[in-house]
This record gives sequence, C-alpha cells and structure tokens, in this order.
Amino acid sequence: MAGWIVLGVLVLMIALVVLYCIVIYNGFIAMKNSIERDWSNIDVMLKQRYDELPKLIKVCEGYMQHEQKTLEAVIKARSAVSNAGSDTQKLAAQNALSETLKSLFMVVERYPDLKADKGFLQLSNRITELEDQIADRRELVNAAVTIYNTRLEQFPDILVARLFNFTSRQLWKIDAAHRQDIEVNFSQN
Repeated sequence: MAGWIVLGVLVLMIALVVLYCIVIYNGFIAMKNSIERDWSNIDVMLKQRYDELPKLIKVCEGYMQHEQKTLEAVIKARSAVSNAGSDTQKLAAQNALSETLKSLFMVVERYPDLKADKGFLQLSNRITELEDQIADRRELVNAAVTIYNTRLEQFPDILVARLFNFTSRQLWKIDAAHRQDIEVNFSQN
C-alpha cells in the first residue's frame, strides 16, 4: 500500500514538472511570436517609408539640383535596406536610411520654394509621421525582447530554454554616432 502511495506521489510530481515545462515552453513560444509580430509591424511601416521615398526624391530633384550627393545618399541607403539579409544588416541599413533622411530634411531648409511645395509638405509630413511610429514600435520591440531575454536567463526557465534551443534576440540599437552631442551654434557667420 505504501508503495502505491509513493508511486502515486512520484507520478504526480513528474506530471507537475512536465506541466510546468509545458507552461514555460508555451510562454516562450508566445513571446517569440509576439516579437516576430512586432518586427513585422515595424517592417510594414518601413515598407511604407520605403515606398514614399521615391516620391519625395522626385519632388526634391527639381529643386535641389546642386544637392545631388544628398539625394544619391538617400537612394543608396534605400537600396541597402532592400539588399540587407541578416537582422544585423537590416538594423544597420535602417539606421543609415534614417540618418540620410535627417540630412535630406536639413538640406531642404535651404530651399524655401521646396519647403512651400504642397506635395513636398505632404510627403515629408508622411515620412516624419512614419519615422515617429517606427520609433514607438522600436521601443515596444525592445521591451518585448528584454522580457524574453530575461526569461531565457532565469531559473528554472533556462532549463526549458536550453532544452528546446531558444536563443536570445537582438535589441534594436542605434549607431554610436547618434549618441554624440550635437553642437548648436547660433552665431551668424
């Protein structure tokens, strides 16, 4: 009789451990899919920005014939985005494209007629809106990735993570140059 009780307790403990592992595994799957969805949502906005850029460049070309390097940099950065393969390459390409867009908008300041152009205003506002939404989504992705990566390293979750080969995800990071202070000079030269 005592043997049956011990066996029953042992089977119950094993069932609880298996059930707990299933819960942890399903949690990792849910977080992984959530991160993938968040990245996909960013991709949708990046695609919208990617599609809007040729229109913006076309409007700018007529006004900015002397700023060919800036326009070429935007076109080159846009091309790098479409050719990026790995997540690291995609992050670098997206950061480069964001940087060239900033340069483009700074150059536009020298062209009052362009700034007043209705088509340019609509396109630049749309791209700025998309940039803001992308930044918000990047924060969401980084929050989800941080939670996921933290769970991967916590005990006992680490046991299930290693058993099923769950690996850490990469946070969205900016280029080191973007962390530097910007010199603001109000003197007139």
